This record gives sequence, structure tokens and C-alpha cells, in this order.
Amino acid sequence: MNAPLSSRARHYAGLDGLRALAVTLVVLYHVFPAWGLGSGFLGVDVFFVISGFLITSLLLREHADAGRVRLGDFWRRRARRLLPALAVVVTVCATAAWLVGADLLVGLDSQLLGAATFSSNWVSIAVGSDYFATTAPELFRNLWSLAVEEQFYLLWPLALPLFLALKHRAARVVVASVLTAASAIAAVVLMLGGADPTRVYFGTDTHAFGLLLGVTLAFAVRGVLDRTAHTHSSRTVTGMTGTLAVVGIVALAALPPLPGALTYPGVLVAASVLTAVAICCAIWPGSWFGRRLDATPLRWLGQRSYGIYLWHWPVLVLLAHAATGRAPDAATPPWVGVLTLAVTLAAAAASYRWVEMPVRRHGFAGSLRALRVRLTSTPQHRFGAVAALIVGVLALGGTTAALAAAPEHTTGEIAIQAGQAALEAAEATPAAGADAGADSGADAASGAPPPITGDQITAVGDSVMLASAPALLQRYPGIAIDAAVSRSMWSGPDILRALDSQGALRPVVVVALGTNGAVSRDALAEMAGIVGPERKLVLVDAYAPRDWIDGVNGDLRAFARGRGNVAVAHWSGAIAGRTDLLAGDGVHPSPAAAEVYASTVADTVDRLNVTHAAHLVRAAGHERARELGRLLPAE
Repeated sequence: MNAPLSSRARHYAGLDGLRALAVTLVVLYHVFPAWGLGSGFLGVDVFFVISGFLITSLLLREHADAGRVRLGDFWRRRARRLLPALAVVVTVCATAAWLVGADLLVGLDSQLLGAATFSSNWVSIAVGSDYFATTAPELFRNLWSLAVEEQFYLLWPLALPLFLALKHRAARVVVASVLTAASAIAAVVLMLGGADPTRVYFGTDTHAFGLLLGVTLAFAVRGVLDRTAHTHSSRTVTGMTGTLAVVGIVALAALPPLPGALTYPGVLVAASVLTAVAICCAIWPGSWFGRRLDATPLRWLGQRSYGIYLWHWPVLVLLAHAATGRAPDAATPPWVGVLTLAVTLAAAAASYRWVEMPVRRHGFAGSLRALRVRLTSTPQHRFGAVAALIVGVLALGGTTAALAAAPEHTTGEIAIQAGQAALEAAEATPAAGADAGADSGADAASGAPPPITGDQITAVGDSVMLASAPALLQRYPGIAIDAAVSRSMWSGPDILRALDSQGALRPVVVVALGTNGAVSRDALAEMAGIVGPERKLVLVDAYAPRDWIDGVNGDLRAFARGRGNVAVAHWSGAIAGRTDLLAGDGVHPSPAAAEVYASTVADTVDRLNVTHAAHLVRAAGHERARELGRLLPAE
């Protein structure tokens, strides 16, 4: 994500290799989520440590050479390095999103605002974005980390004089270490206190520990390396230690997400520490470790890591939506990932050669003068300059069109809102049940169990049921639906207990709470106990591009097995081959998919109605047989 700051900073061996490792972990984590890099996002923290170290080293060197830091020159160099590639990525990908359409344009205005003001992380927090959600990813979600770095670049040179006022290097190291620990501790406290994980992860205050650790390292090694003689033993120790540090970073990246504060900030702090160790070993005088890290392929990737990081996420989102109509997830076809890698590497290489490097060498004004010269030069140069201008105009026009066409809500949000409106309308106009009662009597007279009507059903569910509410109400007039966003199975017992205490729990209970997390057998047993043996319980399984869904559905099937009054409605099987009917998030039903949902529930209710009646008949027969056995005299 970052790159060498200037020619004076390039002598640090191994940093391009570490950048290559960092961007590889992040890209593979996003592009191939099934490859086992469950914590691959820690590559961002590797970048942070490198940035903190390099920026501080550069500023300290400039202060030592010139007696002061020229802030204007520093910020100008940063702008030359960051802005050209960022502008190209944002305008090109926004234009592509306008062509693809769907939910990609929702929230585009706030994303562009964050990109333009170096505040993407705080803008995302303000609008309630969820980094860890896969169902509706922002096109430029990855810019949050760039914003954290940009804020560091802006503020750290202003704070550096306070550290330089401390005359002893040890004092600077101690103060920087305390600030590093404070950032990590703040993250732990907020996570354990139940704060929104995205707020903690995106926040500059709670995710500055990597940058500050890099600062600490820069203070610690300043002047030490120049006075250190390299020996055979030091080369061996630094080589082995650095290798183990890199292996440790990869091992941490392979960990699955852990509960509480173990992953964040725990795993990320550990990765940051290992990165600091790897940097120290790479730059140690005479170390072979840094030279090995800077092997040609790794150096190539590292030099272009900033562009690779910028391009990979929006390209993945665009290709996934174009191919599947939904956000990238574990079910995205592998060829989408392969194509994402190819496009990302090609775009990053082109940007590095024709956008980033010219601006870094000549500056913004110099690059514009060079473009003007090309327009009056040879036909070949003139063609290239005109083509660049045309592409720029089209990208700016496409971005403007994308902003104008951006809807306010995603298709998933629209489906949920329609479901809520249907429930409110149903509450205002209660359904009559006279005809249903007549039909029930007719079926009872024929000997079959009377069909279930809406006034006999209580349905409790999450946002998937809420989006399906219009179809359920149409299928079962008078059905009582209690559905809300973000519910999980853990909330089921309390909801059913409250309804039962109010006398509102009807003969048939439909529960659909598997979308938002794993289920507990204890919670299922508790709900079945509240429902009781006389009522019927329908458990609706889940469909979503989330890791826990298969486990949820297996647990529901296992629980229902052998219970005469419990059945599973296989929503996942009914919609699996018709996912084009789902909203753009790949989770919530569109009106057509809601019809499938309602039909699946109705078929299961009808089937359970028959099997439960037969179960009751068999149970009654067994009871009569036992009673007769007690009445017959013993021989």
C-alpha cells in the first residue's frame, strides 16, 4: 500500500519484500476467501508498521541534515505519491460501477467524499458501514486504511518536534511505546465493552498501534545501526530471526477469526510486533535477510503494492457483481478471482509506469507541461496524449453520471422496507377468518386434518422473514409475524416466552433465525419446550454467503429428527438454484423470491400438519394400549 518515500529511504533492504508479503495476504484474503487466510487482513498492519518506520526515519534524517523539517515539501511529496493513483482508481472504478449498476452505486457520494478528504474511515463509521459484512460491500471500502495513513502523514510531522524536544533517544522510545500500548489497550477496552467492531477497527485512535510501533522502531534504531559492526553471528541471528518473524506473520494470517478481542486487536498487534522484528532484521548491517526479501519478483510487487492494494478490491466487487449479481463471497466462481488478479496487476503496473512515476519525478505542474509538449510533438506522442485526455474526460464524466444515478437504498434495504410496510398495513387492517373456518370444517368432515390458516400461525424471524412478509401475508391472511433486522437464534427463546406469556403463541410456530449466526442446541430445545408438544414448530433453514450457514442448517435438521411436532422448511434448497431472484446482497428475497419463501414455509406447514396428526393418533393408540394393559387382569 505504501512505497519508498524518496531515494534517500531506498537503502533500507527488505522493505519491498515485506510490502509484497503484506499486499499478497490482503489480496488473497479478499479474492480467495476459501484459501484459509482467515486473518489475511493483517497485511494492512504490516503496511502500517512499515509506514510509521519509513516516515519517521525520513523526517529524522531531514531534521539531522537541515536542522528542521520542511513541512510543505514533505506534504507535497506525499501528495505526488498518493493522489495520482488514487484519482485514477476512483474515477475509473466509479465509471465502471455506473455501467454495472445494481447496488454498487449506493453510498457512492459518501465514499468519494471520504476519498477526497482523507477521511474514509471516519465517514464509513458515521454512515454505519460494516467492514466485516460481505453482503453489501462498498466499492471503495479498502480506502479506510489509506485514510488512516494519510491522517498520520498530516499529523505526525506536526507532533514530531515534541519528541525531538526530548534529548535522550531512550525517552523518545519510551513515550512512543506508551502511545503504541495506549492505542492497543483502547481497542481492547472498546471491544470488550461491546463497541461496534467496525468502529474499533476503522478508528484512527484504536488502529494507530502499527504506525506508532513503526515510529518506536525508527527512534530505537536511529544512530545505532551506523555504529554496529556486522559479524558472522549477527548475520546468522538476524537471518534466522527475520525468517521466523515472516513465518509467524503468515501463520497468524492463516488463523480463523477469533472471538472477542483475540483477533482484533490481539492478532493484529502480534503481527505488528513481528513486522517490527522483521524490519529490524532486514536493515541490520550485513544481514542477508533483507537482500533475500528483495528478490526481483518481490521487489516488483512491493514497488507496485500501493496500486495493487488500491485496485484489487473495487475490481473484485465489480467483477463479482457483473458475474453473479451480488457481492463477492465464498461462493464466487474461482475464475472471478483469477480475472481480478490479472486485471489488478495489469492496472497497477500501468498506473505505476504512466501515472505514478511521471508525477513523482516531475510533479503535478511538470507533468501537465510534459503533456502539453506531447500534444505538439510527433504524431505518436500526440496520439498518446490525446488518448490520455479522452480517458480522463470519460472517467470524470462517468463518475459524475454514477453520482447522479446512485440510488439511496440497496435492493436488500428496499425489500426489508417493503416487508415492514406490509406488516404495518396488516396491523392496521386485521384479516377476517370466517371463510377459513368454513374450509377447515369441510376438511375435518372429510377425515383429513383441517388445513392451517393464517390466524393459527405465529412467525418469528429475522430480516429475511421480514423481507418475505408480503408474500407470507398473502399466503396466510391473519398470520402474526414478529420479524426484525439482525436477530439471531439466541433471541428466539425470549421472544417466544414473551408471546406465550401474552397468550399470543398460536398452534403453529414458524421460527427463522439462522441467518445471523450459529445456533445453539440449548436454545432450540428451550424454544421447543416453550412451544410444547401440542403445537407445531417449523424451523426455517438459512441461505446466505456466510461461513456458518451450513452448520446452522445441519443443526436444524439434526434437532428436528425424531420429533413429531418439529419440521424444517428448506429455504436454502428452494432458493439455491434461483439466486438471481435474491436482492443484490445475495441474502434478502426480492418479491419473486419471497413467493418461493412463502411457498416453502406453506409446504412444510401442510406436511407437518398431516404428520403431526398421524403422530398424535399413534401416540393416542399407544396410550390406549398402555391403559388397556393396566386394566387387564394379570394371569
